Amino acid sequence: MSTSTGAGDRAGARPARTPLLGPRYRGATTGAVALVFLAAFEALAVATVMPAVTRDLDGRAWFSVAFSATLAASVVGMVAVGLWSDRRGAVRPLLTSVALFAVGLLAAGLAPTMGLLVVGRFLQGLGLGGLVVALYVLVAQVFDPVDRPRILGLFAAAWVLPGLVGPFLAGVVADTLGWRWVFLGVVAIAAAALALLVPTLRAVEPPEAGAAPRGGGVRRLALAAAVATAVVALNLTGALPAAARAGVAAVAVALALVAVRPLLPRGTLRAGRGVPAVIAQRGLVGGTFFAAEAYLPFLLQEQYAAATWVSGLVLTVATLGWAGASHVQGRLGDRLPDEAALRLGALVLGAGIVAVLLVAALGLPGVLVGAGWLVAAAGMGLMYPRITSTVLARTAVHERGTASSAVTISDSVGAAVAVAVAGLLFTAVGTAADRSAFVAVLGLSAGLAALAVVVSRRA
Repeated sequence: MSTSTGAGDRAGARPARTPLLGPRYRGATTGAVALVFLAAFEALAVATVMPAVTRDLDGRAWFSVAFSATLAASVVGMVAVGLWSDRRGAVRPLLTSVALFAVGLLAAGLAPTMGLLVVGRFLQGLGLGGLVVALYVLVAQVFDPVDRPRILGLFAAAWVLPGLVGPFLAGVVADTLGWRWVFLGVVAIAAAALALLVPTLRAVEPPEAGAAPRGGGVRRLALAAAVATAVVALNLTGALPAAARAGVAAVAVALALVAVRPLLPRGTLRAGRGVPAVIAQRGLVGGTFFAAEAYLPFLLQEQYAAATWVSGLVLTVATLGWAGASHVQGRLGDRLPDEAALRLGALVLGAGIVAVLLVAALGLPGVLVGAGWLVAAAGMGLMYPRITSTVLARTAVHERGTASSAVTISDSVGAAVAVAVAGLLFTAVGTAADRSAFVAVLGLSAGLAALAVVVSRRA
């Protein structure tokens, strides 16, 4: 009798959770979180030191390319590794992604010219896009369902510390050892992080032989490659004669949109009501935020003579605003409906962008750039978690993987195209010594923010 009761209790009990740092998960947890940390650190560090890189390599015309090429390449990495992981599991795609990331770091750190540095950044993008997807697949293969929310929570937390210390450390390294060590120093750490994962990877079982991957993989990969090609071509139009620049740029943007359209839900590009509008908003706010962020350290270094490490503090401020607002929206829960969070977040983002635009246009004290950027980042923190939850809540269970992929692709492509267009505006209007060039870029971001506010009302 007692035995039967005990068995019934166990059957009805919630599954036991395994410590993430216990013997079973220790290698997977430390290695995976370390890789996420490095990806976050590198993204923020590069934004801090890129003005110094372009000065040293005499490549200011390539400034925006160094960012948008990475974002565009990440789309190819996401699609390719997603297809590969469906067939072979996470292990080989993860190893390949880390290798590409490391090769890209080495190429960028050793690059004698800005063109070769951009090649390195493109390889980094391929690796980073694949790395993100492979890590999520690895979580599904290694961690029990009851333990997955906690490890995914650690992935999110791994972005906070780099935001607090990454820009400062990158600035110090650039000012003392040189900007090349911002790239080269990460290679050894990435190798150490991967070494922590090796025992876990050896024990991972491949997918079942009967599992059938989704069809149309070659077409999706070709479309992703077309998007990346169009974005890189868009950046390169800055070197064309002024008479041809606008026309070629328009064609490149059109090609990017045509190629990305089949990768997104029907109606996304026209912001159709419901899920398409929410995914479109993700692309718009990503473009708004990251196009401006790429130029803020540049603005502070050129117009306010800020040291590299000081200019990086604006990115630290953004992390605080983003994380704080994310925490607030999480605590509010259902008291702040998803639709209201999307509208409020877009409005707050727009207010922060306009504030930074006024500071740049009127030559106000540089510290106000940080204040405005804190507000803009808070808007992102309100929206980003709710965009994902809104899409998942309105999507059938068997379509959630595709919907999640669409959110990520919209984010990357929106940011890549916006950064590329910002670069064209910057070079067309003036130079780094000319305040109007920065005003033009921030004006573009303000326009995208206004469009995001309109689209948020169609959720």
